[in-house]
Amino acid sequence: MSIIYLDHNRTTPLAPSVQEAMQPYWSTHFMLPGQEHAHAQAIGEALDHAREGVAMLAGCDPFEVVFTSGGTESNNLAILGSLAQTASGHLLVSSMEHESVLAAVDSLADGPWEIETIPADSNGLVDPDQVASLLRPNTRLVAVQAANPVTGTIQSIREIADLVHNRGVHFHCDATQVFGKIPFDVSQMRADSMALSGHKFYGPKGSGALYVRRGLQVAPIAYGEPREMGLRPGAENVPGCIGIGAAARLASKCVVDAEANLRQLRDRFISGLRCVIDPEPVIVCEDVSALPNTVAVELPLEANLVQKSARELVFATALSSAPADEMTRSLQAIGKQPDQIRRTARFSFGWTTSRDQIDRSVDLIAEAWDASK
Repeated sequence: MSIIYLDHNRTTPLAPSVQEAMQPYWSTHFMLPGQEHAHAQAIGEALDHAREGVAMLAGCDPFEVVFTSGGTESNNLAILGSLAQTASGHLLVSSMEHESVLAAVDSLADGPWEIETIPADSNGLVDPDQVASLLRPNTRLVAVQAANPVTGTIQSIREIADLVHNRGVHFHCDATQVFGKIPFDVSQMRADSMALSGHKFYGPKGSGALYVRRGLQVAPIAYGEPREMGLRPGAENVPGCIGIGAAARLASKCVVDAEANLRQLRDRFISGLRCVIDPEPVIVCEDVSALPNTVAVELPLEANLVQKSARELVFATALSSAPADEMTRSLQAIGKQPDQIRRTARFSFGWTTSRDQIDRSVDLIAEAWDASK
């Protein structure tokens, strides 16, 4: 049985060029950077090159890039590190955020911080004017993700950033979902901090980066020998850093073509489903700007029945057990009821997804629908 991976966020393979770039740093160049001898200095230069690769993809200066273990650590460092020297205040966080953002903010709930949620509409959009209306004189942080991994909804980040900056407030953006799918430049988006995750654009899992705007005051949230601009102690994951740098360079070259191809695949998938399923499935948040590789479909049957019937097809469904997972939280945030959530499947496509895989996936879902009647 050939497995069809239509869940790009869970099954991203390393690009061959990324594997090749990482390989020497598992063995031949195993030393730590930062020491005086030539071998260590060579590794330090390789890290600088990797940092330049991430900066190229993000559209920032290399010294504004801090390597991390992934988007989760980046979000935690940006939020907790930027608030470490502030005694109290008001925090605004959108209802569409990843758990790493929500949990970092919730960890402050028992202290002198007041946390307020920015609601999203039925399309998953955060209204910039509403963000502005919720700002207070003591607001210290606003966090809005660039794009949601379940609905695909892309937020008006630049407009929100401009409104927030006019009030002198730190604006953090979880941008892990956009890099490698659409062109996205932090200098144009104007976020103060922005999280990246390597495996979202064909880098190694466990690699990530945090963009920190020049002049933004961020304190470390872990302690030890200071590295990574003093924000992340401990030995660098050199192979991971090299890998995310190589993947970022690859994504920088490919993202425009990748976006166009992914949109064609997404449109083909939606059109195919509408031709073979009656009543016609509902495309969640279809009427707004969305990621080209992501589509959430509300089917006329429970999504887990499709998974049981079409075992060669890999996609995401909401978990039925508590606590609510990311898919459940995102769908709840746009007003979906429990029965709708159970019938929703999230599909995401990658650079290697083919038209044949799209067509086969449509056939499998249609077969599952016919069998359920």
